[in-house]
Parts: sequence; C-alpha cells; structure tokens
Amino acid sequence: MTVEDSTRQVPVATPHGLRRIVTASAAGMTLEAYDFLLYGAAAALVFNHLFFPSEDPLIGTMLAFLSYALGFFARPLGGIVFGHFGDRIGRKPLLIVSLVLMGVATFAIGLLPTYASIGAWAAVLLCLLRLIQGFALGGEWGGAMLLVAEHVPGRRRGAWTAVAEAGIPLGNLMATGVLALLALLLTDEAFLSWGWRIPFLLSAVLLVVGFWVRRRVEDAPLFLAARQEAPESRALPVLEVLQRFPRQVLICSAARLTENIVYYVVTAFVIVYVVEHNGGDKAVVLSALVVANLVQIAATPAFGALSDRLGRRPVLLLGAVGTAGWAYAFFALLDTRDTVWIAVAMIGGLVFHSALYGPQAAFFAEQFDTRVRYSGMSLSAQLPTLVGGSIAPFVATALLVAFGTGTAVATYVAIAAVVTTVAVALARETHLRDLSRPFAADAAR
Repeated sequence: MTVEDSTRQVPVATPHGLRRIVTASAAGMTLEAYDFLLYGAAAALVFNHLFFPSEDPLIGTMLAFLSYALGFFARPLGGIVFGHFGDRIGRKPLLIVSLVLMGVATFAIGLLPTYASIGAWAAVLLCLLRLIQGFALGGEWGGAMLLVAEHVPGRRRGAWTAVAEAGIPLGNLMATGVLALLALLLTDEAFLSWGWRIPFLLSAVLLVVGFWVRRRVEDAPLFLAARQEAPESRALPVLEVLQRFPRQVLICSAARLTENIVYYVVTAFVIVYVVEHNGGDKAVVLSALVVANLVQIAATPAFGALSDRLGRRPVLLLGAVGTAGWAYAFFALLDTRDTVWIAVAMIGGLVFHSALYGPQAAFFAEQFDTRVRYSGMSLSAQLPTLVGGSIAPFVATALLVAFGTGTAVATYVAIAAVVTTVAVALARETHLRDLSRPFAADAAR
C-alpha cells in the first residue's frame, strides 16, 4: 500500500500492519523503560542502602546515582554499534538483540547478593549489569522509532511515532506502580530485605512478551528499497553521519538535552527530594508518579499529533520554554509537602516533557537519510545523555547538598532549556518531509 507524501509515493503499512508495528515498537520501549527506570527508582530507595552504604544518607544516594549514570555512559557506544548494524543489515534484528540484553541484565540484578554478603563485589557486579543495560538501551530508541517512522508519511509520522514513544511512560508507570504497591504492602524491613527484588524479576515476563511481538514484524519497505538501490558505503555509518550531517547531530542533541534532564529529575531525583530532603513518605511520591505517568501516556501521542498539524518546531519550543518556567513551580509545589500538590508538580513536569518528547522521534528521523538514519538518530539521541540524563540525578543531588534548596536544581533545568530553545529555533521545519528523498534534495525543494 502507498500513501501520497508530498510529491512522491512512499510505501506505508496497511492499518493492521501499522498497528502491529507500533505495538512491537511500544512493547520493546515499555520493557526497556521499565528496566532502565526501575534502576533509577531503586537507586534512590534501595541501592544506596544495600550496595553503597554510607553514614550520610545523601552521600550513599549520590554513589547510587553514580552507578545509575554508568548506564548512560554506555548508551553512546550502544547507539554506534546498533546503529552501524541496523543501517547495514536491518532494524528488526538489532531490536531483538537490544531487548534480550536489557531483559537478561535486569533479571540478573534481581538475583544479586548485596554488600552485606560479598562486600564491594556487590557494587562491582551491579555496575557491570548497569553498563549492559545502557549499551542495550543505546540501540533501542533509534531502531524502535524507525520501525514506525519509515512506515508512515509525514502528516501522520508525529502521531504514530509518539504512540510508540508512549511505551516509555508506560514502562515507568509499571515500574513505579510495582514499587508503590510493594511500599504499601511491605514493611520497610521486608522491602529492603527481599521485596525490592520482585520488580526486577518480573521483567522476565515483559521480555517474553516483547520478544514474541517483535519477531512478527518486518523492516520497512523504505529501508529495504534504499539498501537495494544504493551501493553500500565503505565509510562507517556513524562517520558518514558526522561528515554529512554535523549540523543535524548538534541540533538534535541539543533538542534532546532538556527532555533528557527533566525526565530524570521528575522521575528519579524527585524521590530523593521528597523522601530524603522533605521527610515525606515514599508511598506518596511513588503514587504521585503513577498518576503523572498515566497523564503522560495520553499527553505524548497528543503532542506528537499536534506536531503533525503545527510543525515539530512550535511544539518543541513550547516544551522547552514551558519546562524552564515549570521547573521553579515544580519545587515550590513539592515544598508544600501536600500530597495533591506533589502530584500536580509531577503531572505538570511530565506534560511539558511530553511536548519535548512527543515530536522527537519524527523530528530526528526527518534529519537524516535512510541508509544512515539509525546511526544518526541513535548518536544524536545518546550523546546528550553524557551531560544530561546520566548525571542529572547526581548533579541535582549535589546542588541540593550544596544549596539546600530546589531553586538551584530548577536553575540547572532552566539553563538546559535555553540551550534546547536556541537549537530548535535554528532548525528547519521538517514535518512534511518525504523520508525516501535525500535530506539535501528534500530541504531544497
């Protein structure tokens, strides 16, 4: 089946096939998000006590967040490796590999002995598994989004890729939901003793489901046609990206920066702020996160669809500017120590994050040519994690230790938002781009 996209005929999936493709992408994203973000919540609640014990709770938390950051440092390498083979042999095989790596590493974390049993080796093994998680996730997002983006025309690309992207808040919802339920049902002693392992072991179920779904889909005709028509370049795809698309890599990386930072401040650091700093109940903050993630599951596709109508740039700019302003309101609301206002703070934070995140996959896909698109998207998405999500909870905790207030953390988020705003303002509008055309030719037209 083909659908007219601008002036060319672009092959797209049938409605039934498209639903299967989106389900496969979303299922994998859900597992990857569940696994990766579960670690962030556990770092704030459990790992600081069981793997990085310290006399000062905040110092133990900072060490736990450093192990959390390791996964982000492995993501660019994962993006390069998975992007290379994804551009050479196809998106689907690499997505299955990333899914299995992430699922096995997460399940293994649930079996790890703690510091009390084997000393420092517990932290070493935890960090090793975290590196595997990060490597796997580095190749997941670009491939999963391309599986959708290369099947649909520009006027629907934002909506459909955003539906798949909603797998991230769904995975986070599941992770925080399980943790919140355990926090309500178990005593603190039972949770620290064995209860924290349950969410990690449950990832095996998601792994089986995700593997089954992904095996049933095929690569996009757009990619298969491009591989047949164009001779394979001798250059590594990542080098070709850096040579031909340096401006696009910089713009996409800067556009990703704020989204990356604010997400982990709202979903991981918030637990430290409410529980450790404000003396709140972890069940309250986890329950509020569940509500906020429910809202984001709906908001992400909504902003993706809005970018199909208004363009990618206006929606991304709304997200960046809104995030900068809400960052200050976010901590002011948390400081009320009121359950309702804590939930409002998180909902607002994730709604503005959705404006940054919803159009992102489509925007990134539109910046690169088909034969290097996996590498371009993965590199652009993972580079900012080195200075964004990787250290965001650690930097936020360090700022809290140094200044004793959330205002410093809000300023940190606002500075990142300024960088994103400038980058998006300098970008071309691409929401009607035909992905089968070379970027230069399509931009000139």
